[in-house]
Amino acid sequence: MKLSNLSPAPGSRKRKVRVGRGESSGCGKTSGRGGKGQTARTGGGVRPGFEGGQMPLYRRLPKFGFVSMQRVYGTNQYNLVNLTVLEKFDNGATVDWEQLQKIGYAKDATKKAGLKILGNGALTKKLTVKTHAISKAAQAAIEKAGGTVELLPRFPERK
Repeated sequence: MKLSNLSPAPGSRKRKVRVGRGESSGCGKTSGRGGKGQTARTGGGVRPGFEGGQMPLYRRLPKFGFVSMQRVYGTNQYNLVNLTVLEKFDNGATVDWEQLQKIGYAKDATKKAGLKILGNGALTKKLTVKTHAISKAAQAAIEKAGGTVELLPRFPERK
């Protein structure tokens, strides 16, 4: 087999139809555009959704209500972290967004999302936690272990 012997499979390449080459060609006279009118003209045709002057569907249907910002931005405005993740840090450590990102948590740096600590799991280490939001159970568990919680302003600018 040589490069010069290669050819496409039979039937895989179809010749383009040359319209307007006489009536006997099968695509003469109107060139496949039907009769006269807007659709027969170059650049003619109607926009998507046009129903020939009839009241279109998008205008027949009622419109009501509004779109809440929760639907637009989503309800999860925080990077959620449980107490089981905080247990991975050394005793006496300071835990903030940057520290959590180093160990693979709080990945959502593109959104301007804050950090929220949830109370799932147990905590035995004394930690200083800097967060934007915290559940009551998580705060109680951190303080019970001898740690402190520092609340940051909500939704800081991220780089």
